Amino acid sequence: MKTERVFVEVDFSQENKAGQAAAGDVFLSQRDKDDDRIVCILADGLGSGIKANVLATLTATMAMKYVTSDIDPQKAAEIIMATLPVCSTRKIGYSTFTIIDILPDREVKIIEYDNPPYMLISGGRQACVDKQRFTIKTATTGERELFCSTFTAQENDRIVFFSDGVTQSGMGTELMPLGWMNTGAAAFVEDYCLKDPGVSARTLSKKVIERALKNDGLKAKDDISCAVVSFRNPRKTLVVTGPPFDKKNDEVLARKFEEYVGRKVICGGTTANIIARQTGRSIELDLSHLWHDVPPMSKMSGADLVTEGTLTLSKALELLKSGKDPDKLPPDPSVQLVKLFMDSDIIRFVVGTKINEAHQDPSMPEALDIRRNLLKSMVQVLNEKYLKQAKMELL
Repeated sequence: MKTERVFVEVDFSQENKAGQAAAGDVFLSQRDKDDDRIVCILADGLGSGIKANVLATLTATMAMKYVTSDIDPQKAAEIIMATLPVCSTRKIGYSTFTIIDILPDREVKIIEYDNPPYMLISGGRQACVDKQRFTIKTATTGERELFCSTFTAQENDRIVFFSDGVTQSGMGTELMPLGWMNTGAAAFVEDYCLKDPGVSARTLSKKVIERALKNDGLKAKDDISCAVVSFRNPRKTLVVTGPPFDKKNDEVLARKFEEYVGRKVICGGTTANIIARQTGRSIELDLSHLWHDVPPMSKMSGADLVTEGTLTLSKALELLKSGKDPDKLPPDPSVQLVKLFMDSDIIRFVVGTKINEAHQDPSMPEALDIRRNLLKSMVQVLNEKYLKQAKMELL
């Protein structure tokens, strides 16, 4: 039996230093559309606030550009260290960083510079990884050490990496005079992964941040950032929205819905009625929760989520673009849709192309159909911003 290709999930969580509007830690990630290569960068700028953010952004942007241009990650790190500006106050000019380069065959190359060491979690436990140490001479900061490692990730492995706001959290307290340290963070991650072997990258990164913030008495003493890369079988979601252009394809739409293996979402009242009619199911409007700007949800057997169409999808797209944490927002239908997307890896949209006269002037060109353009934007955001594998099929 053919096994499904392992999916690489990437997610990140962050808490700014108390009193700072800008984080001094910056995380960037990118998936190459042609070969599925993934590059992740976590940079921690010197100090905190705007100046640190500028240093970290410069570092992360340079690293992403060099590595994705096929410059060897070690060479890229050397160029970055030689290029960074010097802090006028402390006379040192650097941002710490972790560069993770993941090739399609799951070969992983990691370069570390002064960030806490990353953790490779395999089987719920931290695995030992051989690291090479290199000494780099720079004009501004003297000799600095880089650590390089290469390994092939296995299914269900996780890479967890963070800024020193995690390892130094709790420093100076009675329980943690030296901070949480690498050992405390590692023990927490191992324990969580053993308790919940299927934990998502999103959830694990958030749990690390929550615990580090708790160590600091719920007032972050530094920027606290954590990123997680997981290798596992993908979580799939199907979204059907809009009636087919040809009514004869109503049966096709229902069959796609019925046969799909994974979570299923219906967006749109007309779409829900088509599925219900074709499958013999009933729809029940859920009036237990009402929202002022988004229509209420419905319930249908076999569907994980049933919402209104264009308005809900539009708000969900706005939330995705903003990057707001859906866990911190009221759970209206658009927020629940975003949460479902965040907990999915492969997202398939089946989009009916019949023009809805309620949202579209029939005299306008068909290419301007609101629903279709909305979903195109959503697929793009999910793929580029969140590294999902989303695609759209017209019906």
